[in-house]
Amino acid sequence: MIRTPICDLLGIRHPVVLGGMAGHTSVPLVAAVSEAGGLGTLGIARTPAAQIPRDIDAIRRATTQPFGVNFLLFVANDAAIDAALAAKPPVFCAAWARSDQPLEPIFEKAHRAGSIAMYMAPTVPEAVRARRAGADVIVAQGTEGGGHVGWMATTTLLPMVVDAVGGTPVIAAGGIADGRGLAAALALGAQGALLGTRFLATEESPLHANFKRAVVESDGHDTVLTDIPDVARGAAWPGAMSRAKRNAFVARWAGREWELRAEQPAVAAELQRATTAGDADNAVLFYGQDAGLIRDVPRAGALVERIVTEAEMLLRERLPKLVVR
Repeated sequence: MIRTPICDLLGIRHPVVLGGMAGHTSVPLVAAVSEAGGLGTLGIARTPAAQIPRDIDAIRRATTQPFGVNFLLFVANDAAIDAALAAKPPVFCAAWARSDQPLEPIFEKAHRAGSIAMYMAPTVPEAVRARRAGADVIVAQGTEGGGHVGWMATTTLLPMVVDAVGGTPVIAAGGIADGRGLAAALALGAQGALLGTRFLATEESPLHANFKRAVVESDGHDTVLTDIPDVARGAAWPGAMSRAKRNAFVARWAGREWELRAEQPAVAAELQRATTAGDADNAVLFYGQDAGLIRDVPRAGALVERIVTEAEMLLRERLPKLVVR
């Protein structure tokens, strides 16, 4: 078994965390990851405040193991955060605060509720800001990941963040899909790994079956960093680009973002219809470059065990043989 200090801090058996992807996680997926010994995390960035306690209660009915809830701070409101913390989730996760948005009051609220505060950062300065504000865990997110990301690769960003935040535990995110990625993250100084794209292609994932198939069929080279999905949905993320499948929708609007802004309401409605229908060519599909490592749609619990077993084999058997006395 692989056990790092983060396991003791979070109360989990395995140093594997489900990314709290808003709209891409569900109670069954969160519970399955937590039951398998990882940390399941529910993305509730745009969940109405009244619904949040019901979702947290549903997770507690499905598992007795620790779990987290995740907010995007630039769109979060006090009512939603207060509703979540009133339910006392074991872990309060957050990401993507505006540069002028103070983190200290939010982490203090989490600590008063008895929650561990985890913050995802795509840059070293943001990681340091979170540590100084009282974050208990920092997630260093590389640009290889799906959805909204920064510009630096995980293998470069991760050790830089580890060096910069002192003894604060760091979890790696971005481009990790198997035990090799977990083992590499541990070698670079992380105490665990957060996976998003890999958990999209699981039985419990709420994604349409066609979108799961697109992840499995990806060769890892078919994504692009673009702001087209955000323009189309009328959203603006602070300091982020989105990594999405380079499909017909993205190709249609590439270089025509100015026109897309003019047509935004109608295009947003078209996107919603395509998403509901599972139209992988005309919906926005957020997934990372590590989709090229994904070849099946297993149960989430079995996936956690597989990742940990692969990493343990590498750390116990293969890598020690490379050191010659």
